[in-house]
Amino acid sequence: MSDASINASTIREDEAQFGDYFALLKPRVMSLVVFTALVGLVAAPVSVNPVIAFCAILFIAIGGGASGALNMWWDADIDRVMKRTKGRPIPAGKVTEGEALSLGIALSGLAVIMLALAANVFAGLFLAFTIFFYVVIYTMWLKRSTPHNIVIGGAAGAFPPVIGWIAATGSMTLEPWLMFALTFMWTPPHFWALALFMRSDYDDAGVPMLTVTHGRRATRVHILVYTVLLAILAVGTAFSGIGGPIYLAVALVMNALFLLGALKILRRNEDDSEVDDFKAERSFFKLSLLYLFLHFGAILVEAVLKPYGLGGWS
Repeated sequence: MSDASINASTIREDEAQFGDYFALLKPRVMSLVVFTALVGLVAAPVSVNPVIAFCAILFIAIGGGASGALNMWWDADIDRVMKRTKGRPIPAGKVTEGEALSLGIALSGLAVIMLALAANVFAGLFLAFTIFFYVVIYTMWLKRSTPHNIVIGGAAGAFPPVIGWIAATGSMTLEPWLMFALTFMWTPPHFWALALFMRSDYDDAGVPMLTVTHGRRATRVHILVYTVLLAILAVGTAFSGIGGPIYLAVALVMNALFLLGALKILRRNEDDSEVDDFKAERSFFKLSLLYLFLHFGAILVEAVLKPYGLGGWS
């Protein structure tokens, strides 16, 4: 092989690939955005043209991905320190911070404008506000300044079902805000469970997560308090316009399991956790992923069955 071909091969290996740019969009987070936005759109009490619905979800997804790219641009310094994030495209040297910023801005503009054109202006404006909230309010301000970062900042991840509802109806009622509240109240125990077994990451990066500022014991108490509040909200939602017997069954089972998990975490001391490598905390974190999926999945099923007289309480 000639020197030229070796150099060409090296250049190709060092160049960013499509997958590196796609990773900037935080695809796992984007999948949650897409799913909850879809539920919000389908649960709305109007029929939506399938093409418009597809376009709306697509542009909401792009907006969520744009937020992820801008988040990675701003957090590149702490991503290089944290074990959980050092493999991301920027700290891994695959993509530059400038490229992430440019991609994030371009996709944000595209998503907002196209959602406004495909669905309605209100939906486009609300998507713009959501991107602003996640990037500026949460990423640039709250994340590094207060242990309540994930509590207040969690609103950004809770907006997609509201945007989906607005895309379908052009207006807001109580129901989309119940979906918002469900995600909003779920976010703190979900992330605090992660912080319990990843505390060193936040310590090293200087991020004032609750485990860092108040300690793990206080975090365990907070997880239980928020889980209780979440359970009340989740079960109560069963008797709203987006609930029904299927949702109620899911809510009763999942919230019982979630409460048991939170109590188990509360009863553990740090020695117990260190010995089994935070087994209970990791299990609770995994359960939290299933928790949100099943609740929104039940809302979706209720909405799909309702036209046939099978969903809801009618």
